[in-house]
Amino acid sequence: MTMLRGAAAAVAVRCGLGPGPGGGEVAARRCCSAARRREWVPPVGRDSGIVAYNSRSRTKEPLVLAKDRVATWYSCGPTVYDHAHLGHACSYVRFDIIRRIMTKFFGIEVIMVMGITDIDDKIIKRANEMNMSPVALARIYEEDFKQDMAALKVLPPTVYMRVTENIPQIISFIETVIANGQAYATSQGNVYFDVKSWGKRYGVLTTISADAQDEAVNTDKRHGKDFALWKAAKPQELSWTSPWGKGRPGWHIECSTISSAVFGKQLDIHTGGIDLAFPHHENEIAQCEVYHQCEQWGNYFLHSGHLHVKGSQEKMSKSLKNYITVKDFLKKFSSDQFRMYCLRSRYSSAVEFSDESMDDAKNLLQAISSFIKDANAYIKGQLICDPVREDILWERLASTKVTVKASFADDFDTSRAVAAIMDLIHHGNRQLKAVTKVALRGDNSAVLSNVIDELVQFRTKVRHYALALPEAAETALVEGDAGAKGSKQEEKEKRQQLMRERRPLLEACDSLRENLAAFGIHIKDRAAVSTWEMAEGGGQAEQQAQEKS
Repeated sequence: MTMLRGAAAAVAVRCGLGPGPGGGEVAARRCCSAARRREWVPPVGRDSGIVAYNSRSRTKEPLVLAKDRVATWYSCGPTVYDHAHLGHACSYVRFDIIRRIMTKFFGIEVIMVMGITDIDDKIIKRANEMNMSPVALARIYEEDFKQDMAALKVLPPTVYMRVTENIPQIISFIETVIANGQAYATSQGNVYFDVKSWGKRYGVLTTISADAQDEAVNTDKRHGKDFALWKAAKPQELSWTSPWGKGRPGWHIECSTISSAVFGKQLDIHTGGIDLAFPHHENEIAQCEVYHQCEQWGNYFLHSGHLHVKGSQEKMSKSLKNYITVKDFLKKFSSDQFRMYCLRSRYSSAVEFSDESMDDAKNLLQAISSFIKDANAYIKGQLICDPVREDILWERLASTKVTVKASFADDFDTSRAVAAIMDLIHHGNRQLKAVTKVALRGDNSAVLSNVIDELVQFRTKVRHYALALPEAAETALVEGDAGAKGSKQEEKEKRQQLMRERRPLLEACDSLRENLAAFGIHIKDRAAVSTWEMAEGGGQAEQQAQEKS
């Protein structure tokens, strides 16, 4: 379960992974074959030892990387106009788990780029409502998103890339798509991708055909399925100068350009929620294959399943107003508990969120924690039980390691891995079940009870002393009164010094509580009262030791 702890160091961007947008002459690019096809072509490279479900081929495929032990990965990032919610968190945590598996279990260096959409219709609308600039709003919520991801222990990508900082590259990308014959500009200053001209190559991730009947079009598009590469600016709207007039990028072109700027035409893995498969990822593929004039852009597309609110078939989303923000969630549950919740299901499956499902995750974590504490206590000689069959434990441990590795290699099946680990813990607990913790029996029970009472009272007095710091002076500070301000600062420094000096006392109190817990004696600190109780089988009612002020 090391994947639940710590953060691996971020990897550095490697040089020479591919040219950026606009690199090289169009004439020098390899032409597409006349026989247009939608079939997935297994890439040439090194087998990673992992089999993953690929949305491009719609089946599990061996994960083959272009460079040995290096994975290039593009992740669709947030549109930053509001707080992130639990649906977003579920997708990012699931892919963070996959990233850690690839790194820690298979020794793969992951180079991940995440695009940040910091200009969009929703951003502009929200900024107008809040009477602030779209750029300022986007920066606020971008930082808010990063803080939420850090709170959830999601590793940051190798690099974040903002749309607004890549406008020249986007314009160049669009110009190349037009020059290659798959996009057109209109008299109104918009640029659209011509889906019909792409023919049967459109529909890699879906069954939608470019030749299917179009709905009525009330815009300047030629066909209903055409999508915007560049949007003409509206009055008072943030815009950039382009060959087609002032405007801003369409949504899909952003990710295509940013990914190509870093990785060129070679991309191993592309990830996002299942709701992005169409039209977003489908349109990314079309744009990039036109731009790079290649047969296949993005070798593996991995999609995470939706998070549903219990009793609803609808995904959690802002538009449906059925969401829980990450910040509100973390007031009730921990990041580790949410990670365990995510680990219990396949990343690609839809999951139902409820307090009950979170309680199940909490109980699993508690079972793991309890087993580790008991095992450590046994190793230290603090628990007495029948001899443990270490040969059997070593055998089961080896078997569990094999099962966990095989589960991870099979489309990152974390649910199977968790089940194997819990089975190992269950077997370990069976070996430790005969533990006999300190019990109060016979004539010695009253004596031992009094000893514990005195010990708890002494600990209580030490805690009170360590926590009893002098109150801050209630001196009213007159503006410009330097003497009063100096006195206030001195008192603050004195309190901080006392806290540093008394910290070892509090640590000693905590250590005593933990040591007694190993023998089945549990101390609970409750405001002005500390209580102690014997673990099951101790035969002693809860004893209270009133704290004295």
